[in-house]
Amino acid sequence: MKKLLSLLTLLAGCLTAAAAGPGRVKIVDASVILPSRVVEHATILVEDGRIVAVGTDLAEPFEGAEVIDAAGRYAAPGFIDVHCHGGGGHDFSDGTVEAMLGAAEMHARHGTTLIYPTTASCSNATLFALFDTYRKAAGRNPRGAAFGGIHIEGGYLSPEMKGGQDPRYIKHPTPEDYNAILAAGGDLIARWTFAPELPGSEGLIRELSRRGIQLSMGHTSALYEEAVAAYDAGVSSITHFYSMTSGVTRRNALRYAGVIEAGYLLDGIYVETIGDGIHLPAPLLRLIWKVKGPDRIVGVTDAMRGAGMPDGPTVLGSIHDGMAAIIEDGVAKLPDRSSFAGSVCTTDRVVRNYIALAGASLPEAVQVMTLTPARLMRIDDRKGSIAAGKDADIVLFDKDINVSLTMIGGRVVYRK
Repeated sequence: MKKLLSLLTLLAGCLTAAAAGPGRVKIVDASVILPSRVVEHATILVEDGRIVAVGTDLAEPFEGAEVIDAAGRYAAPGFIDVHCHGGGGHDFSDGTVEAMLGAAEMHARHGTTLIYPTTASCSNATLFALFDTYRKAAGRNPRGAAFGGIHIEGGYLSPEMKGGQDPRYIKHPTPEDYNAILAAGGDLIARWTFAPELPGSEGLIRELSRRGIQLSMGHTSALYEEAVAAYDAGVSSITHFYSMTSGVTRRNALRYAGVIEAGYLLDGIYVETIGDGIHLPAPLLRLIWKVKGPDRIVGVTDAMRGAGMPDGPTVLGSIHDGMAAIIEDGVAKLPDRSSFAGSVCTTDRVVRNYIALAGASLPEAVQVMTLTPARLMRIDDRKGSIAAGKDADIVLFDKDINVSLTMIGGRVVYRK
């Protein structure tokens, strides 16, 4: 009899779930952040991982849905971080699934719903191990940000602009080398940062463009003319603008413009900005904001393993073969304090700083972490804004950008 009752109870539950429709969520009383404005007391309907309706007058009962009361809090699109090395004591190059998932989980608590695991200059063996680990970890992060593809930052960089990158692995691009990397992980690579002035970069640009990989110039000593030529060839962004990026230089008494000037003068190029308020202090953030605006600014964390961790010694890059660093004053530094070694920022902090330091409105500050990176990565047809038909990647936060809920594909991965 007990078995029969259990079977009937299970059958009733299945019938109820079927009637309700799979994966239904109803977010009520939300202040929904759209690209141009905030709509208060709005409702968001989600089904099967996608947004089906947004508005203030949705009368349909949406039976069987899980109801989430936003209680007036802001509802924003999930934050997209196209440049992140790790966090929570983990680096994506550590070579373990636990490290990949641990970093993604820490960033999800701060509103990141899509992350592009980023490498630093390392051996090809370390890079290939990252490819293998990524394949094992993808789709297995129930409490963490989803993975959008790998961002290679390293190897083909200017030695003069290496910053915190390991000099042992800085090199010129050759077909033999980058074709070996592409053979091992070409299906996973979404972005590639390199110095376009290096010998061999023209061939690299052609090959990566052919594969649809987003190209970014960074750690570069390029002159303005070289930067413009790279843009014309298909390079669409500048990695961590101002950080390890050439500006005006003098040669034989003549002044030459650099990549920074190209970033300002090329209207169509995106500039990636570390939003910790330290790599770019308030005057520079305001200048970038004034010239480029939210449509061409991509906020990033550039976070390394120290994000979410206390001050003290840490490692930049792989725990097995990385460089020593130290966390202090809200940033990661090389031990001799000669250079930054990545940030310990989170995406909610980026939004907060664009409001406080750059003078952006809330919708504009949210855009640099959502719609603009989605456009850069050509995924804005399904990511980057709260609209019917798009993925239900949604973040709830208060007026101080304190995240209380992160939803990815209609599934809550973090709730405070």
